[in-house]
Amino acid sequence: MDEQELRKQAHDLDVTVWVGKGGLDPVVEEVSDQLADRDLIKVKFLRAAQGGTTVEELAAELAERTDATVIETRGNTGVLYR
Repeated sequence: MDEQELRKQAHDLDVTVWVGKGGLDPVVEEVSDQLADRDLIKVKFLRAAQGGTTVEELAAELAERTDATVIETRGNTGVLYR
């Protein structure tokens, strides 16, 4: 499936994971589990999680740790695909 088609599918998805002040560590396993159940998920990065980094950097690190691909980031939200 190409990236444009995945973005279209992601448009109607609800956010299923919120990354807060605890950072990425508490959500890595949950993200992996959700990606195993469905190929595409939406993740919201709360301001407390950012702490001097960008949403793009956080999404890229989370994707690397969960063996996924970042499809897009928009605002404080990222879309991951496996």
